[in-house]
Amino acid sequence: MVVQSYKTHKIKAGDDLFKILDKYLPPLSENSVVAITSKIVSITQDDVVKNDGTVDKDELVKKEADYYIESGDETLYGKVFLTRKNGHIVFTAGIDESNADGNFILWPRNLQEKTNAVWEYLRKRNSIKNLGIIITDSRLTPIRTGVIGFCMTWCGFKPYNEFSGMPDLFGREVKFTNVNIIEALAASAALVMGEITEQTPLAVLTDLPNVELQNHLPTAEELDGAIWPIEKAMYRQLRTSVKWAKGGGEK
Repeated sequence: MVVQSYKTHKIKAGDDLFKILDKYLPPLSENSVVAITSKIVSITQDDVVKNDGTVDKDELVKKEADYYIESGDETLYGKVFLTRKNGHIVFTAGIDESNADGNFILWPRNLQEKTNAVWEYLRKRNSIKNLGIIITDSRLTPIRTGVIGFCMTWCGFKPYNEFSGMPDLFGREVKFTNVNIIEALAASAALVMGEITEQTPLAVLTDLPNVELQNHLPTAEELDGAIWPIEKAMYRQLRTSVKWAKGGGEK
């Protein structure tokens, strides 16, 4: 697999995402995947709140989160909310203040629709059929140091490879194993795009093993299958053993 990042100008409110893609992405080949950081999608959609001292961040988190657990203690990082947002478990509903130009940057609204639109646009612009799109962000993994990239939305390829029911090397039936392609690609892209001052919010991934491109938008079944209900997931104790407060988010 080859991952190449692309440097842009400092993205600010009023910029157009499609013009940014036109300006900085190279000609794309069949069977490639384009990674875009969610932050520039948010900024170009004006999904930001001015951090001018008049906004209570705690209340903003509660408004943006689908569900939240409010920490009773101050940590090294200040007050922390563990939140559920759009099927993900993250801190502070994904609200970001880094590289934000004095704003709170929210998670992008209507992100799957924008992802689909980018897929359609770049396929047409490059006269190709088989193209993947991933929108990435970063999050912490429990009891591990540092952040890792993850996929918020995707389009144009099979999101996971299923091995449940297949025999392993010794003939034992595999019961649970599916390989999460969207997260693997997002982590690879985020490693190259960086986190701080790199100014490289775009990447193109090529020579992709074990990735099945598909010439259609994600189906409802694929979208539902990519995120397990927390009640059925291996980490379901996070849902049943603690009390989550309902936030103002949609889900």
